[in-house]
Amino acid sequence: MHDLAARVRNLMDLHRGAPMKLPLGGRFFDIVVTANGPEAYAVMSLLDEVQHVPGRRTGVPSCGPVIEDHERGWLIWLVPPGTHAVWDPHRYGTCLGAPYELALPAMTQTEPPGPYWLRPCRGDRLVPHHPLRDFLDRFQPGPIPHEELLGRFVSSIS
Repeated sequence: MHDLAARVRNLMDLHRGAPMKLPLGGRFFDIVVTANGPEAYAVMSLLDEVQHVPGRRTGVPSCGPVIEDHERGWLIWLVPPGTHAVWDPHRYGTCLGAPYELALPAMTQTEPPGPYWLRPCRGDRLVPHHPLRDFLDRFQPGPIPHEELLGRFVSSIS
């Protein structure tokens, strides 16, 4: 019960504009962390096309949720839970799942300072990991941090 109460409080904080920590994996999401920069932004543009909703205006960002952390030079892509189990080591993206947590920026945080939503978090989508991996191979954004380094920072980015 304590765990459920903590999650409800976290959700209420998020809606009030406060950052929120969520466990990776489980029912929510895993993350893939890449470098930011022109190559990573090109990947995001292609994912906007891949995730475009028919009937929606062209040119509207459609990619699943992405957090940018300028201070560390990272993009944090929210991918389906379980991705960590199937994500082989990759030169341009590190995937984390359980037991890590992610501190999400406030939903209204859409620009610096601090980590912010480069692509908004919506309830209808996450970033599909297969196209993400293919596009990372193609555009090669780098350098990326290793999993051990990420594990120390990921719950404290907000």
